[in-house]
Amino acid sequence: MKKTITGSRWQVAGYWLLIIGYWLLITGCTTIPAAPLPTALPTAVQPANLDAIAAVPPTWTPSASELLPTLDAGRVNEGVVAGTAVGLIPTFTPIPPTRTPIPTATPTPAATPYVSYIPQLPPSTELGPSKLGLHVNRNNSPNIMEFIRRAQPSVIKGVADLGYMAEIKEVSPRTITVGRIPVENQDYGGNPEEEARKLVAEQLREYELNPAVDFWEGWNEPDPNLDRMEWYARFEAERVREMAKHGFRTAIGGFSTGVPELDEFELFVPAIEVALEYGGILTLHEYTAPSIEYGFGSPLPQQTPYPDRGSLIFRYRWYYEEILKPRNLVIPLVISEAGIDGLVGPRPGPKGKGWREFQNFWTEQGVWGETGPAAYVNQMAWYDNGVRQDGYVIGFCLFTAGGGGQWETYNLNDILPDLANYVISQGAP
Repeated sequence: MKKTITGSRWQVAGYWLLIIGYWLLITGCTTIPAAPLPTALPTAVQPANLDAIAAVPPTWTPSASELLPTLDAGRVNEGVVAGTAVGLIPTFTPIPPTRTPIPTATPTPAATPYVSYIPQLPPSTELGPSKLGLHVNRNNSPNIMEFIRRAQPSVIKGVADLGYMAEIKEVSPRTITVGRIPVENQDYGGNPEEEARKLVAEQLREYELNPAVDFWEGWNEPDPNLDRMEWYARFEAERVREMAKHGFRTAIGGFSTGVPELDEFELFVPAIEVALEYGGILTLHEYTAPSIEYGFGSPLPQQTPYPDRGSLIFRYRWYYEEILKPRNLVIPLVISEAGIDGLVGPRPGPKGKGWREFQNFWTEQGVWGETGPAAYVNQMAWYDNGVRQDGYVIGFCLFTAGGGGQWETYNLNDILPDLANYVISQGAP
């Protein structure tokens, strides 16, 4: 379920975005002409500063053997041994980032329409394979497995019915799989360690029936805030340990788009430490609207803005640059849901939920592409070009294949061939 982002944490970001919009208007950035599908898609951000991580180049995408050195067909009975992730991400000496403030100006009037602006840098051919994968709500179309066969994606995330994960491993062995069994009550009450053990016990049979799932998520889109983050960190740390007893690896976090704040995430560090010890990963979601660049370059509350991060997309860079890298806790990351979601707010642009309801808006602007599907594929390519510059990111899961019902406006099924063509165009893994 998507989360509507409201409250004081957005006031600062909204103010900066108004400033940025006016600055772009007065500098002429809104006069971008309509263009056909570009032959070279823009690079989203400057390359992440990974010079000190000599063994992990910016284009690194882990293979299944690198990321899962101890997983095999007998893992259910073996258990996961603490410390098996040592060497996956080497230690380094942190290099302080350079702060580039966003220019200030008088806020634009509220009546001024929002205009997409692509922060374009020279495209690079050295980014490595695409990291675009899929979130699969239901495996209800042949296009889904055909995408996986053709694109050999870095990651696939599935929910509830996960039997097809075995087929994924057959046709695309390098693909990392993430699974989640829905939790009816995400309640912060009780002892966190006891609650974690209860959850594992309740879902254990599903884990055993789906050995092709590499990492298991727990809760979906929690937002513990400061008062409950310590509880949630203890819950996730114990879930990692309990899962390991049964031979399974864990994806911790699962945070919604726009959360947590930096001071909240700092309280989650103990769970990161345990997940690294047992070979786990971090997952979170990144959505924005009305187009993918909205919020890019805007700061988190009480932070100085950077040109390569945002309050929604590339928000994860705040966690890694400010908290995880200085502590030598660079945990592999899967962005387990991503894309356009009109439920984030406050925001400019037309009403809508999934990407399908923004197609007219994009084509009228003529910035991203001449058709709605082309504009969406180009936006995801822009995001992909940025994600590929962060070596710790395994991949991102576009929401959602197999959409239907309340998720129909997010449904990717009919554009999966176009997405596969894009992934293939970026080079074989």
